Amino acid sequence: MHGLLVDVSETTGVRLRAPRHPISKKAIPYWTVRALPGWIVLLVIEVLVKVLPDDPPGAWLTVAIVVTVVLALVHLAVMPSWRYRVHRWEVTPTAVYTQSGWIDQEWRVAPLSRIQTVDTERGPFEQMFGLAKVTVTTASAAGPLHIHGLDLDVARQLVDDLTAATEASEGDAT
Repeated sequence: MHGLLVDVSETTGVRLRAPRHPISKKAIPYWTVRALPGWIVLLVIEVLVKVLPDDPPGAWLTVAIVVTVVLALVHLAVMPSWRYRVHRWEVTPTAVYTQSGWIDQEWRVAPLSRIQTVDTERGPFEQMFGLAKVTVTTASAAGPLHIHGLDLDVARQLVDDLTAATEASEGDAT
């Protein structure tokens, strides 16, 4: 023990580190398609406000539309690939490791002995791309761990493996 800090790795063998496995490359087009509707709605509203009134707004709205288009193109070109490079996951005999985000990045580790439930979720876009999200719920106040962008078969195998590992774990998941 050093001051108030205790190195939990000495007692549990669990250390926060970068996970090894990337998510599916199909997550890149998935995140692109998922982000597209928000930009389309915003542009449609801006264009309608410009063309429908009898007394159309000034040039400022044209500038706003151009800025929106540029921001949308940059966001759609950068965000999906950036998120793909950041998102990682790994399961070891002792813990689940995740890394996620793109601007606000998060690294998490959960000892297998603390896992309470393991769930799979597939929204319409995830189904379209053959992807799934695995949620690992623990007793942590930080909330569950999420592994986004997994191929469906990988997600199913991961859920099976985690279920078997947590059933064999010595902990009480609290």
